[in-house]
Amino acid sequence: MKKLILTAVLGLGFAGAASADPVEGIWKTQVDDGSYAHVTISPCGANLCGVISRTFNSGGEYKSGNIGKQLVWDMSPQGGGSYKKGKIWQPSTDKIYSSKMSLKGDVLKVSGCVGPICKKQTWNRVK
Repeated sequence: MKKLILTAVLGLGFAGAASADPVEGIWKTQVDDGSYAHVTISPCGANLCGVISRTFNSGGEYKSGNIGKQLVWDMSPQGGGSYKKGKIWQPSTDKIYSSKMSLKGDVLKVSGCVGPICKKQTWNRVK
């Protein structure tokens, strides 16, 4: 009996670990100030965060000082491809925006506002 319970508990633990959020992965941002990035989105606690993993400009890939920096944080899954209450950093202006995201397939709509100023981007899944 103990063996059966242990097997059931372990099975549930692995099943939970295998169910990744659909937004997890690598996303290509739109060009901003002549450059774009690949952002890796993964769990951070109960929410999701995104870190700059690669950077590109018109000459191709380059090693920006922003690699490894957090671009998105505290993004809360709301269900149905909706994410809210997060923050997003715009490296070109060094501003932090209150942000939300909307996922449909391999397209992620990202928007953020600082007071009355709002900006939007459409990101595409890399993998």
